[in-house]
Amino acid sequence: MKADILRLLYYNETQSIADISKNLSKSTPIVTKNINELVKQGLILDNGLGESTGGRRASKYGLNNTLPYLIISIAIDQHYSSFTISNLAHNIIAQQKDVPINLKEQNAGEIILQKLEDIVKESKIEEKQIIGVGISMPGFVNPEEKINDSYPKNSSLHHLYKQIEEKLNITTVIDNDSRCIAWAEKEFGHGVDIAHTLVINLNWGVGLGIIINGEIFKGATGFAGEFSHIPLSDKNTLCSCGKRGCLEVEASLNAAIQNTESDIENGEYSIYSTFVKVNSNKADALIEAAKLGDQIAINNLGKIGYMLGKGISTLLHILNPNKIIISGRGAEVGDIIAPQIQVAINEFSIPKIAKMTKIEISSLHKDAQQMGTAALVADHLIDNIIN
Repeated sequence: MKADILRLLYYNETQSIADISKNLSKSTPIVTKNINELVKQGLILDNGLGESTGGRRASKYGLNNTLPYLIISIAIDQHYSSFTISNLAHNIIAQQKDVPINLKEQNAGEIILQKLEDIVKESKIEEKQIIGVGISMPGFVNPEEKINDSYPKNSSLHHLYKQIEEKLNITTVIDNDSRCIAWAEKEFGHGVDIAHTLVINLNWGVGLGIIINGEIFKGATGFAGEFSHIPLSDKNTLCSCGKRGCLEVEASLNAAIQNTESDIENGEYSIYSTFVKVNSNKADALIEAAKLGDQIAINNLGKIGYMLGKGISTLLHILNPNKIIISGRGAEVGDIIAPQIQVAINEFSIPKIAKMTKIEISSLHKDAQQMGTAALVADHLIDNIIN
């Protein structure tokens, strides 16, 4: 019960006893007893009376944000990794964003481990302050077995969590990047209080987090949400999975980058060619060009928006969600891709079904993965602070 209360307060700044009882489906006396014990332990604080709703004002309780407990989150994508140390109030204590680490490199796991050691050392935090380490990464991540089956067993990325636990002696949890992004949207973004939500992680590939009845849906073996590999492309381009016809080859940031570079090679002018020389992150270079009105960048982002809409039409008919959220790195150009997404939905969806679902662009952008990874730690390990 105490751990449940702490988790609830991690996601919600303050709650009254009535709110907590309702959210946890527990009786008021039991909640009151546990709240009083947590207050005595100094883990939560009485933050005073809330606003009046017509009756007697209730006390609001929140986590004691002066406590020294910290969360380490490692948000990994195919080309970049971000390392963050945050506290229970979600404030960032230390961070290294978008560190270039290509997961195709043989020593990628060793580089991630070294960067993690460096940031912990530089921040001068003590081991006893750390609640746990969270890892989110693309691929066939099995959070129960704590492995990534996208990599062979002799790869350091297959059992990255184990190396971190052994090296730092800190409990570590791991999950798929798109599931963590979906959870961030559910708790902090556009998915709050929405029962059935699909969260699309538009990045180098196209991931999907599925929320049904307010809970993450993982599927029978934990691999639900492989949206990238729905065979909707008419191109013969080979996908990263080794198959042809996957949505990813036409609906990802990688696709937009490749098309832009191809246009430039064919004599088209784009300011992207200038930006990419000073910004090694090609996605950021493309996004910057598009925001400045570059027609080639805008056109190619529009193309992936249309293909994304075609894929979304499939999801609408199968899952009939309340809302679909475009999140991740690509959400930053949501105003460019949204019209083309809608064009495809109009073309490929049954109107009666499509109009029941809202399509929204996340305001969390690429920060969603870090927030969801930190929440992964809080969700699994926050009870560590009780003892």
